Amino acid sequence: MQDKIFQNWQKKSAEKQKQYKQYLQRATKNNVLKQLPELHEEAFEKINCLECAACCKHYSPRFKTPDIKRISKVLQLKESVFIETYLVLDNEGDYVVKSTPCPFLGDDNYCSIYEDRPSDCHRFPYTDEDVLLKRPVITLKNSTFCPAVYYVLEKLLDNKG
Repeated sequence: MQDKIFQNWQKKSAEKQKQYKQYLQRATKNNVLKQLPELHEEAFEKINCLECAACCKHYSPRFKTPDIKRISKVLQLKESVFIETYLVLDNEGDYVVKSTPCPFLGDDNYCSIYEDRPSDCHRFPYTDEDVLLKRPVITLKNSTFCPAVYYVLEKLLDNKG
């Protein structure tokens, strides 16, 4: 992340939350969706998630029923044991990890269940899909700790002209 855009990015993101929110509310959906695949690729050419892993260190994905079934099988645990060992229901009724960092995150920032990770992890940070617009609260939160979301929002703001 040597790119100039990333200098003090967390501070800049915090300062621009209101601007991002206004942009997300007013953005032309089709215009944004056309730009996302390219901006997503660009962001991940510049960012190595293994250097950061803030998402895995501070937040939890939702573990949906198919995720629980798949991961339990891979770990050779009964689903009930997997849930009891690793998960808790949050206030929205979703299963999330009991503690952070994620128990599947290694010291090297590699995920021990990467190939079988929850769909939320696979899709994160949603910079190549309509979640970016559909769930602005999530997008804004993600922009404060994920440099990829920050990058995509900055580029969208630059391109709105």
